[in-house]
Amino acid sequence: MAVQRTFSIIKPDATERNLTGAVNAVIEKAGLRIIGQRRIQMTQAQAERFYGVHSERPFFGELVAFMTSGPVVVQVLEGENAVAAYREVMGATNPAEAADGTIRKLFAKSIGENTVHGSDSEENAAIEIEQFFTEADIAG
Repeated sequence: MAVQRTFSIIKPDATERNLTGAVNAVIEKAGLRIIGQRRIQMTQAQAERFYGVHSERPFFGELVAFMTSGPVVVQVLEGENAVAAYREVMGATNPAEAADGTIRKLFAKSIGENTVHGSDSEENAAIEIEQFFTEADIAG
């Protein structure tokens, strides 16, 4: 297995409820290291760029509005097969279907307010990390 990096966002529904530390504890318990992290207020332009792949979908405007509705915590995670490992610890998009102990089962309010985002591939992780971090921001 290879050490990889992946990208995570702790979404506004979680930061509003002051869950950053609790989410981080689940991430670290799963064996992933947080090597870059900062709290930001995502701009509309950043959200539109980040979720551009969904720009033609009917939920795009609602997604952008949600992601800019409050602070988020952007993160770079590192570990063995980090992309797959983080996807597993996040749990299913629908918290009702998420496995016990996953972030979404523990903290998500709904499918839309599902606490976290995680990259779906190593390639997308690199693209997503680059949107919010420089190498100087990452202390591995």
